[in-house]
Amino acid sequence: MSPYLVYDVFTDRPFGGNQLAIFPDAEGLPQHRLQAIAAEFNFSEVTFVYPPDDLRHTARVRIFTPTMEIPFAGHPIIGTAIALVDAGFPPRMVLELGIGPIPCTVTDGRASFTTSVPLTRDATPEPSLVARVLGLTEAQIDLSVHAPVQAGLGLSFVIARLTDRAALSACQPDVAAMRDGASRHPGSFDFATLAYFVDGDGVHARMFAPLDGIPEDPATGSAAAALAALLRDVTGRPQDLTIRQGVDMGRPSLILARADAEGVTITGQAVRVMEGQLHVDA
Repeated sequence: MSPYLVYDVFTDRPFGGNQLAIFPDAEGLPQHRLQAIAAEFNFSEVTFVYPPDDLRHTARVRIFTPTMEIPFAGHPIIGTAIALVDAGFPPRMVLELGIGPIPCTVTDGRASFTTSVPLTRDATPEPSLVARVLGLTEAQIDLSVHAPVQAGLGLSFVIARLTDRAALSACQPDVAAMRDGASRHPGSFDFATLAYFVDGDGVHARMFAPLDGIPEDPATGSAAAALAALLRDVTGRPQDLTIRQGVDMGRPSLILARADAEGVTITGQAVRVMEGQLHVDA
C-alpha cells in the first residue's frame, strides 16, 4: 500500500482550484505503473516524490498528466511544496524537476517558486486556426498586444489574447481543430491552449488540453508563468499579474505571477481535502 494526499491548489478553500494527487513517498511504487496511476486519478496532474539526487536539495518530483510525464507544471509544484511543509519539511526548499532545481518558499499555506528558465517561442499559429480551436470567430482574437503564439518555460502553450470577457466565457474547444493545430505545430503539450482577457489590473483565463486528457484545467501555473514571461517580453516591462481561472467551470482559482529580470515567480495557496492508500501490485 502507498499513501497519497489530495490537495486543492490555487485556492484557500476545499472544492475550488485544481486537484492534485501527491505520493509523498513514491520509492515503493513500480516505475512502469506511474502513468497508469496518474490516469486512474484522472486529475490534470499527479506528483510522485522521491529523495533528491543532490543531497543539498529537498526532494525529486516527477509530474504526470493522465497521458504523459511532463518536466514542469505550476500547480503540482505549489501543492507538493505545501504538502511537504504540512508533513514537517522546512519552509524553504529546492525541488528537483525535469527542468532542473526549483527553489520554493512556503508561508502560512501560501507557496512561491521562481524559475529562471528562459521563454521559448515554438510557433505562431494562424489566428484563424486558434479561433477554430476555441470555437470563436477570428474577430474575437485580440491582436493589439500580440498575435497567438506557442510559447512556454519548459512546457509550451498556445497563448491567445481575447477581445472581451464574453469571448472567454463563450469558448467551446473544437477537438478536431486542436488535432489539426497539433499536427501543424507540434509542441510539448499537444496544442494546449491558454485563452485570456485583461480586465483592468486582473487577468481572466481558461486553459484547454483535451488531447492530453484535460478538457479544461481549473488552474495552470505553468501557463500563467508562460503568460507573464510573454507579456514582459512583448512590453519590455516587469509584469505583476493576478490571474483568475476556473471560474467558468465552477472551480475558481487565483494565481499570482510576476515576471522580471530575475525570472518568473508563481504564488498560490493550497488546502488538503483527502488522503488514502493505493493498492497496486508490482
